[in-house]
Amino acid sequence: MDGEPPAAGAGLDGEPPAAARESVGEPPAAGRERVGEPPAAGWEPVAGGLGAPRRGDTVAAVVRQWQAVHPGLDTGPMEIIGRINRCAALLQQAEDAPLRRAGLTRPEFDLLGALRRTGHELTPGELARETFSSGAAVTKRLKQLTERGLVERRGDTRDRRVAHLRLTDAGRELVDGILPAQLAYETAALSGLDAPEQGELAALLGELLAQLEGRLGALRS
Repeated sequence: MDGEPPAAGAGLDGEPPAAARESVGEPPAAGRERVGEPPAAGWEPVAGGLGAPRRGDTVAAVVRQWQAVHPGLDTGPMEIIGRINRCAALLQQAEDAPLRRAGLTRPEFDLLGALRRTGHELTPGELARETFSSGAAVTKRLKQLTERGLVERRGDTRDRRVAHLRLTDAGRELVDGILPAQLAYETAALSGLDAPEQGELAALLGELLAQLEGRLGALRS
């Protein structure tokens, strides 16, 4: 997606606090490996998964710092939103290995996936809504995907300004080939949670998302 999650306090926009910062491309501090790297001391390895920290995560450190500065501050929202942002940042760094091997970015795959799962032609505006992207970003990605022979466009017979997009045979084969590998990769990333925990987490996130979409959508209208 193009939209970045809202920050919930310093250090909670996908980066750990200053005391435990690890930028993308820099070696992680001991005990805080990125997804896909072998865990070091201080972590309990989970087969195929992310591993579980013994001494709390980086957001817990942020919360402790804020509580030291403002002892009466309610940091409950920070503990939720901060962890969502941090999880999203880590997954964006590491989860898309099957896409990288295919030479695709996540936003490009989202466009291809939208065309595949809906099963019919979509306009650029419809693709923007399906993938929560800006119109300009969709136009740029569609140009690249069209040049690769994965997407083709058809002009509207009644309005030349409107384009209808669909997958080529090559685009359909690429999506169908990548999807099982991508899902297996995501399954491995979540393997530290058992099936009931994953179901509970999915339900809670779904409820939060529905509330935010309704509330923020109303604010934008």
